[in-house]
Amino acid sequence: MEAHTHLPYSPIDTLTTSHKDGDNLISELTPDFQPRLYGSPGCETWSVCFSPDGTRFAWSAGYGLVKVLPWPLPSNLHAPNSNTEEKMLDCGDIVWGMAFGPRISNREKLKKLPVKGQELLLATGLTNGTIKVWVVSTGELLFSLTGHRSVVRDLVFTPNGSLTLVSASRDKTLRVWDLAEKGQPSRVLTGPNFWLFKCSVSPDSSLIASVCNLDTKVYLWSLRSFTFVRNLKYKHQRSMVSCDFSADGALLAVGSYQAMTGWWLDLWDPYTADHLIKVEDCDRCEPRNENLLMALTFSPTFPHLAFKDYMALRIWDMEQDKLVLVSDRNRVSGLCCAFHPRGSVIATGCREGHVKFWRVPCLVSSLRHLCRTTLRFSVSTFQVQALPIPKKILDFLTYRDIPKKRILCCSEHNR
Repeated sequence: MEAHTHLPYSPIDTLTTSHKDGDNLISELTPDFQPRLYGSPGCETWSVCFSPDGTRFAWSAGYGLVKVLPWPLPSNLHAPNSNTEEKMLDCGDIVWGMAFGPRISNREKLKKLPVKGQELLLATGLTNGTIKVWVVSTGELLFSLTGHRSVVRDLVFTPNGSLTLVSASRDKTLRVWDLAEKGQPSRVLTGPNFWLFKCSVSPDSSLIASVCNLDTKVYLWSLRSFTFVRNLKYKHQRSMVSCDFSADGALLAVGSYQAMTGWWLDLWDPYTADHLIKVEDCDRCEPRNENLLMALTFSPTFPHLAFKDYMALRIWDMEQDKLVLVSDRNRVSGLCCAFHPRGSVIATGCREGHVKFWRVPCLVSSLRHLCRTTLRFSVSTFQVQALPIPKKILDFLTYRDIPKKRILCCSEHNR
């Protein structure tokens, strides 16, 4: 497919908002070149991401182009000859997945000092199966990784400060790359019989979770031995969309939908394979089967789980058990979402190539939540269950104190 590198792609910072979304919408990036026909491929924003330190934002702007911008967006972003350290990366093919690296989890930051002189990299996964890795400071291509035979749908650096990159592809394989060892072949993880849509790495870099589009189960892999661990299985056929580990690694969120019943959010214990919580769309909205889930992600700092469906962007506060944000309404073409490392902003990308930035309600985390996340980062469910503590505390530490089923009613029916 032609890369269309001759087409200018300049974002427009606009504060034009709807009445409902105006209080939460911070800004919007809009491509100059609009899609030729609705649904025609090439212009979609399949991926957005913030750098680990929160100072850069990457936007797959369509037609093989990636824009890397400083964050916060400078006021002179679009002024002629402005020096804002923007980088335009020409990947030569449609970009589906992106990941900044190296990356360190919030917990690991307390134990490790950053390596001086270590360059910030951006990995981009392309339609032709190639992964291109760029040096962000210069915008230069560092190297290309080949091996996948189809679309590289998702990428993630392990959150331990290393240059280990995990890729998920439509060729039904995961690959683990050690970018510190030039020329080192990747580890190939096989097993699924369908396209891989999404992968996630646990905060302690011990597990990889992945989901396929038509496979009604989640695959868990050991990142230490590169072996299959187990499946998390569903009883009914689902179309799997996304998965993500919580900041402490004690929960794995999985998003899926079914043509007749609509979407589900499921929270699993990745250690025991116990299904903990089932979250469903508003049961009073009709028809639910037309509201499909597109993406989900955990906040890196707060007990927030964000997800984008056809109706809106929603953020569920698990501790308060309520929706703290419902925005981006009626944007049926939403494709992706990503939190800022501080959890105060979330970005969404859509099929028409637009990106929106939303202000997330920043609440002071409770002492209970901070204690649980600190403990659970380094202590497994099995170790917690062996502690001589009251059952009420045990249930809290293992997230078994939350109701098994939760229906998130919309604002119209939340009365």
